[in-house]
Amino acid sequence: MVTSSFGLSRSLAIGEILRRSAYRSPKRRAFSDQNRSLVYRDLEERALQIAAWLQQNGIENDDNISFLFKNRVEFVECFFGICLSGATGVPINFRLSAEEIKYILSNSESKILFTEPEYIDAINSVIDEVPTLRKIVIVENKKSLQQEITSYQEIFSEELKYIPQEISNDDPCMIVYTSGTTGKPKGAILSHQNLYINAQTVILESKMDYYYNQLIVTPLFHVAGVSTIIISSLLEGSTHIKNFFDPVDFLKTVDKEKINATFLAPSMWNLILQVDQINQYDVKSMKWCMSGGAPCPLEVKKKIIERFENGMLFDAFGQTEMSPTTTALKSNDSLRKTDSVGKPIMGVEVRVVDENMNDVPIGEVGEIIYRGPTVFLGYYKNPEATSEAFYGGWFHSGDLVRMDEEGFIYIVDRKKDMIISGGENIYPVEVEEALYKHPAILEAAVIGVPDKEWGETVKAYVVLKECQIVSKDEIVEHCKKYLASYKKPKFVEFIDELPRNPSGKILKRILRENVKQN
Repeated sequence: MVTSSFGLSRSLAIGEILRRSAYRSPKRRAFSDQNRSLVYRDLEERALQIAAWLQQNGIENDDNISFLFKNRVEFVECFFGICLSGATGVPINFRLSAEEIKYILSNSESKILFTEPEYIDAINSVIDEVPTLRKIVIVENKKSLQQEITSYQEIFSEELKYIPQEISNDDPCMIVYTSGTTGKPKGAILSHQNLYINAQTVILESKMDYYYNQLIVTPLFHVAGVSTIIISSLLEGSTHIKNFFDPVDFLKTVDKEKINATFLAPSMWNLILQVDQINQYDVKSMKWCMSGGAPCPLEVKKKIIERFENGMLFDAFGQTEMSPTTTALKSNDSLRKTDSVGKPIMGVEVRVVDENMNDVPIGEVGEIIYRGPTVFLGYYKNPEATSEAFYGGWFHSGDLVRMDEEGFIYIVDRKKDMIISGGENIYPVEVEEALYKHPAILEAAVIGVPDKEWGETVKAYVVLKECQIVSKDEIVEHCKKYLASYKKPKFVEFIDELPRNPSGKILKRILRENVKQN
């Protein structure tokens, strides 16, 4: 590894993590998927080539580069390549609709998009409405688009000179879009320092070892997925990437590859534990059973402890704007404080406050607010939302919690009625806006309802316009035009009117109570 800048060599630049690991463990397997496997030296060379290609194509430090992939090694290559180029990466959820993808590309003013053939048709349908996009890079094969295309492999066909960039700790590293209560996602700007310190802190809190063997089946586009990439690279670990989740395949992989660590949503852990022949797989290698995205039920925790006898439970809680981890419930407290999301992790300062930012007494409900080096920089092109989020000099999470006398945090209500389905965040207003686009719908309200497989799923209450007749299936198909598939309603109930208070506000509490009673 040769770094020409002394300032860069001592910075918390994310790209330098890869370069240092490549220097220390050049021949160790870094990342692999079902098609390819790269050692650290080869991953460094490919990331540097991507960075050099971006620089040759006029990309500068204040430019944004999007990448839209399912889980695959190319995601990792592009992530580090963009980091090394000095630009800012914009990972896009591959489950989004064409309209949602268009919004992120436009709002982020992305100059280049890396993607794969599966998404070409969706991109083709909106490309004329994204004027900032200069190039599209496609892995595997090419297909006609209304814009110049570059084959991913062409990037590696010529010798290019990489120019190390002066990157400060507070420079943007990623813009991660998170669903907003207005129906439009907000781009949370995360710095190199944010992501670096979060990764280091999770390593310390979970006591993870060097050279561990990790399995990733959760989406890499989430900030939690990116965090696993950084953590593994810091520890010079080996990461097996899967682009699908199947409980039996998961167990086979743990057995065959002697996996030490994984991060799953509680619903995924539950599906694994339901496998009939689970005992025929050797899972003794598993040391870190990590969970997040939603509270993990007590019975699931007990079964994880029973089946993964050498595994340490580590429940992480947080949000995108915090890079993402804020609290953790560790193995020794997992059953004792099972309803808790744990205590604040190192470096994260926490308060539980009322609407006037006064600390509430122990045991009472308030909003959890944060300070610390992992707090994001703000929302991209959204100063109003940024100002609101940082009211009083703290980041306001929107989560209502209580704290016990030992400092453990308990979530009481989720911000703005958010639904968590299989670890994915769904905001009702997004679904409601899609519903209102149907010409037969007068009013709609969306809530989360219990789901044995995914934790929660979406239910829509719909009021039709006079003399209109629409089937439930038609409503669902309509929503699929505007939303990612996992956001569409699973249940639709037609009602004469929505419950409201005297001021006209829809009372979703009553809708939830009706679900409990039925």
